[in-house]
Amino acid sequence: MKKTFSLQVEGLHPDRRLDAIKHEIRKYLRRERSKALPEGADFWDFDCRFAVPPNAPEPVAVGAVMALVDAAAAAQAAQFYLEVLARAAKRAPRIHPTENADGTPLAAAPYVGD
Repeated sequence: MKKTFSLQVEGLHPDRRLDAIKHEIRKYLRRERSKALPEGADFWDFDCRFAVPPNAPEPVAVGAVMALVDAAAAAQAAQFYLEVLARAAKRAPRIHPTENADGTPLAAAPYVGD
């Protein structure tokens, strides 16, 4: 989704417009996450960019999008640009704190008493 959202629409309360925008963003994320993953992928990751014109879009985390939308509304911005692109990704394996990256146990540190 690459879209410029207008926060000020004639005949619509700004709070209701903000709710509608947030709903549209969440609906897009939900729709993308429900798509079938390609082979070898674990989850859908999102590349997001956000800007309040005339600034250039900057990369942001998907979790920060709603806070940025709220901030744009609080700053009385007339519009903002949001780009959310889904991509399939694979999670990195977790490494246990007592193992090396290759899975071998860490060497035990000698005990140093009081």
